Amino acid sequence: MKIKSKLILGIGFLFAMIMLLTALSTIYINKLSADTKNILAANYNSLHHSRQMILALNSGISNNLAQKTFRENLARQQLNITEEGEGEITNQLATDFNLLLQSPADTSIYRAVQKDITDVMFINMQAILRKSEVAQKTADSSILWITVTGTICLLMAFTMLFNLPGNIANPIKELSRSIREIAGQNYSQRVHFEQHNEFGQLAASFNTMAEKLEEYKASNLEKLMVQKKRIETLINNMNDPVIGLDESNQILFMNDNALKIAGISAENAIGSKAQDVAMQNDLIRTLVQELFDEQKPAQGHISTPITIYANNKESYFEKDIIPIKIIPTGEKNEKQIGNVILLKNVTPYKELDFAKTNFIATVSHELKTPIASIKMSLQLLENKKIGTLNAEQTYLMESIKEDAGRLLKITGELLNMTQIESGSIQMNILPFDAREIIDYSVNANKAAAEDKQIKLLITVPANLPMLMADQDKSSWVLTNLISNAIRYSYENSEVEITVVHENGMLKFSVIDAGQGIAPQYVHKIFDRYFRIPGTKKEGTGLGLSISKEFIEAQGGEITVKSDFGGGSTFSFTLHQLAAEAGNKS
Repeated sequence: MKIKSKLILGIGFLFAMIMLLTALSTIYINKLSADTKNILAANYNSLHHSRQMILALNSGISNNLAQKTFRENLARQQLNITEEGEGEITNQLATDFNLLLQSPADTSIYRAVQKDITDVMFINMQAILRKSEVAQKTADSSILWITVTGTICLLMAFTMLFNLPGNIANPIKELSRSIREIAGQNYSQRVHFEQHNEFGQLAASFNTMAEKLEEYKASNLEKLMVQKKRIETLINNMNDPVIGLDESNQILFMNDNALKIAGISAENAIGSKAQDVAMQNDLIRTLVQELFDEQKPAQGHISTPITIYANNKESYFEKDIIPIKIIPTGEKNEKQIGNVILLKNVTPYKELDFAKTNFIATVSHELKTPIASIKMSLQLLENKKIGTLNAEQTYLMESIKEDAGRLLKITGELLNMTQIESGSIQMNILPFDAREIIDYSVNANKAAAEDKQIKLLITVPANLPMLMADQDKSSWVLTNLISNAIRYSYENSEVEITVVHENGMLKFSVIDAGQGIAPQYVHKIFDRYFRIPGTKKEGTGLGLSISKEFIEAQGGEITVKSDFGGGSTFSFTLHQLAAEAGNKS
């Protein structure tokens, strides 16, 4: 328990007991006072009136003054009836007194009056005795409770007197002794207070301080310098550029490769603020800008390569910001003490990627010519003017035609992807009627839909506006989405194509009732070359990735919603023609 809580509890309890003692004393004193007043105000007055009546009776009832005194005291007694039976006796006294006035010589009446007065006195004497006993009990009870309460208060006071000073003084004495040991460089000294109070917290802080001092004492400056040199050598021998910053973004170190690609000297960089160096160096500004963006926290690995002229050529580096966090000695909370910026040279991988892209583009381009020639030959073979084919020849021709179409689609996808990867994708943004790409895409997939007896349902508004987009690439995307929907839908099902207005955009949606996409694969569906594991459908895994690139290059967005086992909805948006968008708003 906290020392403060102990003091509040002890003094508060003592104060409460004193208040209780005061309250009990007041109550019992008032009760004794009330009992005493009851005796004096009622019974004592009755005895006084009865005594005056006896004196008047003994003075001779024939005396007018005696009669007057008797009547006055009798009247007062009649107004002071307090005990049971006292009223009847007083009334009888009044009756007998009136009879005595009529027959003063009748001794029997005289004795009756005396007896009545004696009875009144007797009743009040008994009442005085009874009330005295009650008052005595009240006094005894008050003495008992006041004594008990006072004793408890006394015990509490003695307990606090003997325990409280020691509880406060002894830990302070122990802490003072330990501080003297620390002052004498005995850093192994520890304070052990098991109490969960202020002294326990103070002991924990003291022990943390002593532990840090012991750690600092145990460390050897020469060893620290050797370790520092070793770390600096390791960093300088790293092939990747490395920059170290402290918690205030002051540059602690830059290895030779980092200094070389930044084109600055160690004297101008190390020990300076990163923001100051960034003012004069574009590369440093690019590397540290995330650290000063309050709206956007510093990222870790950044996969988008940074282009830097290094090693006499254009090189590519991936940036990785590594926060340095430690738990200080004796503490529990983690603390960030700086950041390390690591640049990984990915130039060889980039060059291989470029070579791959060029190879795919060349092969795809070269394949398109023979594939087109094959398709032209197939068209000639289909012409009955050249000759009639038998059933087996027709089957073979259809198989060749199907394979040629699939090869042509694959080469087209590969060419599109090489354009995207090389950054040479060309957009021809012009206004056109949205119905044109809908009609084109539906007609392109009509044969495939009829083969599986799938109905293509088209839902578009009557006042469909003009689009401002690349018609060929938008048609390619919609055609690809409808083709996928047909491919993954069950036979005799439906595929719905809808178009709606949405914030100055047209939103195209293709809805199927197929198997759907498992939740763990939905976020990967637009990745290049990704195909859902276990799928038996053919494809390169490039169609959706190309669709995403085409739509985003036009300022739109492509999304997917899928109910695994209940179908999928692929949607993309394109800009309306500005005038059309304004009219709709």
